[in-house]
Amino acid sequence: MSETRIGIIGAGYIATWHADALRATPGVALTAVCDVSETAARGFAEGYGLAAYSSVEALIEAKAVDAVHITTPPHLHAPLAEQCLEAGLHCLVEKPVAESSAQMRAMAEQAAAKGLVLAAGHNFLGLPSYDRLKALVTRGQLGKIATAEVHWHLPLAPLRSGPYGLWLLREPRNLLLELGPHLVAFAHDLFGPVEVISAEASHPVALPGMGTRPQVMRIMARAGDVDVSFVLSTVEVIDDRSVVVRGSTGLARLDYANDVLVTRFDNTADIVANPLLSQLAQGAGHWREGMRNLGTQLTSLNKENPYGLSFRGTFRCVYDAIANGSPLDARFAPDAAVSVMETLEHALDAMDLPNPPALPAKVRDPKPKAVVIGGTGFIGRHLTRGLVAQGQDVRVLSRGRHGPFADLPNEVETMGVSLHDRDGLARAFEGVEVVYNLAKSLDDTWEDALRNDVGVAVNVAEACLAAGASRLVYTGTIASYDMSNPAGVITEDTSFGEDLSTRNLYARSKAECERRLMAMHRERNLPVTIARPGIVIGPGGPLQHWGIGRWHGAGAVKLWGGGDNVLPFVLIEDVVDGLIAMGAHHDAVGESFNLVGDPMMTARQYFNAIHREMGAELRVRSGNLHALWLMDAIKYPLKRYGLGRKQAVRASLKDWKSRAHLTPFDNAKPKRVLGWQPESSKAAVVRRGIVEAGLFGL
Repeated sequence: MSETRIGIIGAGYIATWHADALRATPGVALTAVCDVSETAARGFAEGYGLAAYSSVEALIEAKAVDAVHITTPPHLHAPLAEQCLEAGLHCLVEKPVAESSAQMRAMAEQAAAKGLVLAAGHNFLGLPSYDRLKALVTRGQLGKIATAEVHWHLPLAPLRSGPYGLWLLREPRNLLLELGPHLVAFAHDLFGPVEVISAEASHPVALPGMGTRPQVMRIMARAGDVDVSFVLSTVEVIDDRSVVVRGSTGLARLDYANDVLVTRFDNTADIVANPLLSQLAQGAGHWREGMRNLGTQLTSLNKENPYGLSFRGTFRCVYDAIANGSPLDARFAPDAAVSVMETLEHALDAMDLPNPPALPAKVRDPKPKAVVIGGTGFIGRHLTRGLVAQGQDVRVLSRGRHGPFADLPNEVETMGVSLHDRDGLARAFEGVEVVYNLAKSLDDTWEDALRNDVGVAVNVAEACLAAGASRLVYTGTIASYDMSNPAGVITEDTSFGEDLSTRNLYARSKAECERRLMAMHRERNLPVTIARPGIVIGPGGPLQHWGIGRWHGAGAVKLWGGGDNVLPFVLIEDVVDGLIAMGAHHDAVGESFNLVGDPMMTARQYFNAIHREMGAELRVRSGNLHALWLMDAIKYPLKRYGLGRKQAVRASLKDWKSRAHLTPFDNAKPKRVLGWQPESSKAAVVRRGIVEAGLFGL
């Protein structure tokens, strides 16, 4: 029997999960990827050895696939599925499969008429632990089911720090449409169609220029004889994504984020032994699940993590049906997707969602004198608004045309340009005086970093020269410095060192970007200025800042080191002031500036301030840098030889120590040259950087 050839449409983050799971699915061959961004398609194709296409028409015409996975933003799901079904291709569509139940029905009817499989990407239903939960319910081992609770408690960083152009943030209803299918699909598959009784939304958070979005949604519902409650929460709380089923005989709790199922049953022991035996049984269940997952991770070298396993289980069901010509598993069938979407629509109808804000009318076209690349990110948003506050119009380069500036239609225009397209960049820079390049790329190999980070920085610089821009302000990182010596002091004259091959890829690639840009300044008069912000805090910034430590959820952090050395914190508004000054000051050309605030707080003092001012005590632990370095050394051969990552880097001990920012900074240069005046009051830094920062979304 020949393999089913698969193409992925949409080369974003979720596509990598699909690709990895497909490679582990028998009877299929991943052969192609399609994305409107040729660069994204080529990059994805190179990583997996696929054919790349920049249009669905080209993919169809090539006859390279028998089925497609649609992993684009949801507003494109229905039209793309319709196009592919019409061409005779089976379709698996990421959730939400459509934006409405009407769209979903039309897609289902088209697939049925064509005799093709249309599968819903309700991937958590493919977990091994969910199979066991469903077996408990189906066999009646939990007794008569009375109630069920389905929870999604997971922080959603874009709600507080962007990017705000994502589909799920464009309208208040999109958050439930994006995440709700996971929750409702569980109840529908276990108990049947779900009837909404009531629904409410709460804890609104303001998005810049976009009104508010609810962070918590609660739905009371009924499925047959079972009362079901759904809670979707995206505030900064401990991760709890679970399904709890209560019956007359027992209780089962599925932690679907970790593929863990534990149960509790009454026992017949006397009143003295009963509590002990009950707790021992539950403890044994947790021990069994923990050892099961440990064995899975060890034997697969972490290739079979729970999220990946959910995709594998889903894809096996879908492609077994295609190969055998048998009906599709009801969990992933179109009827289930229609029912799930109907439930979500009824819930949205019952909610009092916020109305879109009254936005100012557009009365003129912006006349940009500044371009901000990365303008939808944390620093970029504040910089764009800071420039507007000074009377400048701004052009923001983004992946799409949606951004957090709807309230500034006369001052900000958003333009979609590939950062790999040098000619397109040059056109975007025409008539512009200052270009701020805040772009960064987090890559897994040095080759990728050279293409996506260094190559982009050079492309932007070449486009600046071609367009005659008078200034390029590039943001590097203080992470490129060797910060391992507590006795030293770092200034702008401090060298990064000659050999950065044992540094982490981000620090190394940013340093290489700087080296090439400064070479272009010396050799071709590129008017470049380098900014290196410190640990930036303030409104819209993340709670889980990885410059401070390694986070294990919203409530636990292991510090880089002991946490008793002063860290280079800086307020976001001070960074903006520094960047604007660098774009305007004539003495800034060819110079670099470390935008680091005055020394004020250690990591422990920072978290003590969070506890004192916000009433939130986080679990803060010291991180032994030598132990972290040793563990990294142990992982290195496993990555390189076990997982086949030939470009894996073994970071040096200095690199690990540098993460702790052991070496203090001297910020005299930006003060002297730019007249920069960062906040000098610790109380003000705590107020703006912690109290008013919205760290917990509450």
